[in-house]
Amino acid sequence: MKDFIIPGRDMGTPARKGAPVSLTIDGFAITVPAGTSVMRAAAEAGIRIPKLCATDSLEPIGACRLCAVEIAGQRGTPASCTTPVAPGMVVHTQTEALARLRRGVMELTISDHPLDCLTCAANGDCELQDMAGAVGLREVRYAPGANHFAQRAAEVANPEWRPKDQSNPYFTYDPAKCIVCMRCVRACEEVQGTFALTIDGRGFASRVVAGQDVPLMASDCVSCGACVQACPTATLQENSVIAIGTPERSVITTCAYCGVGCSFEAQMRGDTLVRMVPWKEGKANRGHSCVKGRFAWGYAQHQDRILKPMVREAITDAWREVGWEEAIGFAAARLSAIRAESGPDALGVITSSRCTNEETFLVQKLARAVFGTNNTDTCARVCHSPTGYGLKQTFGTSAGTQDFDSVEAVDCAVVIGANPTDGHPVFASRLRRRLRQGAGLIVIDPRRIDLLDTPHMGEGLHLALRPGTNVAVLTALAHVIVTERLYDEAFIRARCDWDEFADYMEFAARPEHAPDAVERFSGVPAAAIRAAARSYAAAANGAIYYGLGVTEHSQGSTTVMAIANLAMMTGNIGRPGVGVNPLRGQNNVQGSCDMGSFPHELPGYRHVSDPAARGVFEAAWGVSLSPEPGLRIPNMLDAAQGGQFRAIYIQGEDILQSDPDTRHVAAGLAAMECVIVHDLFLNETAAYAHVFLPGSTFLEKDGTFTNAERRINRVRRVMAPKNGFADWEVTQLLANALGAGWAYSHPSQVMDEIAATTPGFAGVNYAMLEARGSVQWPCNDAAPEGSPIMHVDGFVRGRGRFIRTEYIATDERSGPRFPLLLTTGRVLSQYNVGAQTRRTENTAWHAEDVLEIHPHDAEVRGVKHGDLVRLASRVGETSLRASVTERVAPGVVYTTFHHPGTQANVVTTDNSDWATNCPEYKVTAVQVSASNGPSEWQSDYAALISLQRRIAPAAE
Repeated sequence: MKDFIIPGRDMGTPARKGAPVSLTIDGFAITVPAGTSVMRAAAEAGIRIPKLCATDSLEPIGACRLCAVEIAGQRGTPASCTTPVAPGMVVHTQTEALARLRRGVMELTISDHPLDCLTCAANGDCELQDMAGAVGLREVRYAPGANHFAQRAAEVANPEWRPKDQSNPYFTYDPAKCIVCMRCVRACEEVQGTFALTIDGRGFASRVVAGQDVPLMASDCVSCGACVQACPTATLQENSVIAIGTPERSVITTCAYCGVGCSFEAQMRGDTLVRMVPWKEGKANRGHSCVKGRFAWGYAQHQDRILKPMVREAITDAWREVGWEEAIGFAAARLSAIRAESGPDALGVITSSRCTNEETFLVQKLARAVFGTNNTDTCARVCHSPTGYGLKQTFGTSAGTQDFDSVEAVDCAVVIGANPTDGHPVFASRLRRRLRQGAGLIVIDPRRIDLLDTPHMGEGLHLALRPGTNVAVLTALAHVIVTERLYDEAFIRARCDWDEFADYMEFAARPEHAPDAVERFSGVPAAAIRAAARSYAAAANGAIYYGLGVTEHSQGSTTVMAIANLAMMTGNIGRPGVGVNPLRGQNNVQGSCDMGSFPHELPGYRHVSDPAARGVFEAAWGVSLSPEPGLRIPNMLDAAQGGQFRAIYIQGEDILQSDPDTRHVAAGLAAMECVIVHDLFLNETAAYAHVFLPGSTFLEKDGTFTNAERRINRVRRVMAPKNGFADWEVTQLLANALGAGWAYSHPSQVMDEIAATTPGFAGVNYAMLEARGSVQWPCNDAAPEGSPIMHVDGFVRGRGRFIRTEYIATDERSGPRFPLLLTTGRVLSQYNVGAQTRRTENTAWHAEDVLEIHPHDAEVRGVKHGDLVRLASRVGETSLRASVTERVAPGVVYTTFHHPGTQANVVTTDNSDWATNCPEYKVTAVQVSASNGPSEWQSDYAALISLQRRIAPAAE
């Protein structure tokens, strides 16, 4: 690709680490690490050797022969991409003999390639075109003959020609333009790890095919885009480039989907986004992407976007479009009246884990400094608040311990309650690469996940536990480690409190925690528990990765502490390849927690009752702050039904679809007198809103996101906000209408305020982020370069703390009426409540939520694959289609919550984590039976939504 599109050059082969080696290339002395290829060494010296099959994201294979060089003392012309440097080597990259050889190679390649450059979608962005010029090719002397690009030859069909594969909604495969460099095949294997592509045939008959020569959409392809990015021609090309044209400029920004926080180049033509290309300098993704970040950005231009503010007196009225001034004035007047009548605690806010740090900071500041209340909550509480509580209790800080690069040193990966290939696919690709290199894998999950089927890895161990028994199984692992003395005594004595460990050791060693005892109610064979414990404890580097299957339980906080106990007792803390790693579900879950979105904590995880912490913000904001913790979302809803909580400002969250017990949420919202929804679309929550403020996408704003590894990444404005304002500006308008007097002109000023008031961010500012690309907090005087790995020399709290993890069974239990246990999750192509991904072509993979059910459970209920079934719990019911599969164990069913038509959370209960109120989404007792149509709730809800989404015609 052209340098004006992609900053930095392709160095040809990957970088290596090793002792310095000095050599001479075209008369220039250069020193590079041992193992470096001659091609890369030349590139380091500014010498570009022609290439087609080589790229610095893939291991070299020396197939195209275009990169041949001459080496003094060696016969022939070896490929520079596969030839490692040697001390004293003398290399010539440009001689007359090499020039003739390269022109000959290129001439042969071009003889089987269509010469339609002027109308080709890759014109100006084609490496084949560039290399033809680089080697000086001016003619093709071969007469027309057998080829792969002409549809007909001598008036008959050409048997070698294949039509375009346009089955994928995002890119096209044109075999006629393929030069069989195998970069796409290797990218699918080495970078993504799916092995969906291969080479069929030999010699002239060789061609790239998907699977057993099937269309891409019928293959194992996950549409990550690695093949498209690797292709040097127009063989694999984005449909957006075909339609719009070659990009002319780019802006580096950060993906707004999952917690990996991938860096992308938003490649533009004018003010039109042409494509998103993963930035190879991005430290979280290292140049890789998934189908969502790479392709699913079309929602930003979707017709469903609301671009004008709207208001209405009552939720039964039609919406009325108004200007920004009227909408803000309407909202401010209602808020002021309610505060005057009922006090500040009748108001509250909900921050968004999809918005920037700066926007989230301002929303909680709006609640505390303007409304005068600590009634602020966030969706981060309903997913990862047990992480914050559990890790703060054991380690002293509320975040994961490692960077994503750490996975490259893992020897045993334990994945608990997470499905990385679907929820965090770019990280999963890096983990799969490590598994193929020989690392061990232990999965603790009720459902069989794709990671266990990673091609070319060793045997994975799956502990298919019964939902709700996480704590028991993890304590059983600890039982094996302590009773067999597999713990790291030196680490514990040096870094932890030995007396606390001795107490925990006595607790874990009790007979009731033995694998045989736990097997009886967890369903995990005792032998599997022992094997897992021994494997993790014996590994040189053992790392634990976990997700919502850990936190969204009644004992979520206890489970996090059990994980921390395991890491500490085995010494797996404080170096690469180890640690406790929460995989955050949304792009800024970590940031929304850091920014003080919880009702009991100020930014930086300082309790509101702490006078010193309050004093910092009171001095900065010029107001007095309440020392009393505010209400969490469930408490707000309860108080609303009781008449004490009357108004709420919700930025970028759809609590009616995402929160548990949908009926309870609906009743609470309906009881409020002023619901302000600030979002991109008229989401489900907006059905109960009185004010709708149009939001802006991540493409339309500046700011920062903080990913799962605590990495603060810049979000850069790619295009002007289609609604007129970035989200932070809308919050400022509302605050100032209430008399705040804020005067921010750019999000960088908000970050400066964050740095001035939040110790872990003290060294962060936009100038530093522009210079370094990103940084991992804490970044302050004690850690001016940031902290890729936490707790290196000691824990934040001083000594690591072991805490007893008593298993207490959830109140949600199966029985004769509801004999199955429902657990929930997500799929690769969809994201959270689907508001964004449902408005893209990603619906080609997942058009509706389905219920996974084991063949035995399906058979006894007379349910067949694809049947419509009724899913009922103690609190509600819904209907959806069944997917009969052995991925779930007998007695367990599984579904997603991406589509509002299903409303899966109608059946989830209000059970929650004992410490944080994090909902217990992962355990719901249910019954499944045949259905002949939508449930009563679905029918009533569809009618309600139709009524409450009416928009009155604009006045003439």
